[in-house]
Amino acid sequence: MASSSAVERLQALESIEKEIAAVLQNAGLAVQELCKDKPNERQLDRHTGQFLKSLQDVESGLSQEINYLTQVATGQPHEGSSYSAQKETQMALHRVEHAKKRLADLNTVCTQGPQQ
Repeated sequence: MASSSAVERLQALESIEKEIAAVLQNAGLAVQELCKDKPNERQLDRHTGQFLKSLQDVESGLSQEINYLTQVATGQPHEGSSYSAQKETQMALHRVEHAKKRLADLNTVCTQGPQQ
């Protein structure tokens, strides 16, 4: 399950990367049209519109990914993560080892107590 989530995340990032390329291409085409002696306003408007749409798609996609990363980094529950469960298990094992050590120390004190 976690691997499919990772694949989906990578696909989303790849889609954002393609949109960034579209942003750059449309910006270049708009600038290229502006550099002409007589720019075609229809072409310029089309390239500018595509640039703005692609830019909005990039912003939206990056915002979604940032929100996801914020959830992961703050420890909030999220799909596909087992980090909090692993951390809780690790802490529980640490507490068990600590309790064993304390009991062993107590046992040592109890067994040595009557000898002294």
